[in-house]
Amino acid sequence: MNKTIITVVGKDTVGIIAKVCTYLADSGINILDISQTIVSGYFNMMMIVDMAGTAKDFNQVADDLDKLGTEIGVVIKCQREEIFDSMHRI
Repeated sequence: MNKTIITVVGKDTVGIIAKVCTYLADSGINILDISQTIVSGYFNMMMIVDMAGTAKDFNQVADDLDKLGTEIGVVIKCQREEIFDSMHRI
C-alpha cells in the first residue's frame, strides 16, 4: 500500500468533495478514510488514500491537486504518510 494524506481547506462552496473525489477516481487512487467538517463557512477535509493503483507519481498528483485547488478556490496539500507521521509524532 502506498498511503498519502490529502488535506483540503478553504471557503465552503458546492462541489468541493465531488471534484476532488472525481480526480482521485479518474486517477485510480483509492480513498481509505475521509473526514470533513464545515465551521463558520470554512471547509476542512482530510483523506487517507492509497496511491498503489495509479500510474501517476506522487509529484504529479500533488501538482494536479494543487492546480485543482486553485481552480475551485481551496488549498489542497499532499503528504506521504511516513513524512506526515514523522512531522506529527509527539
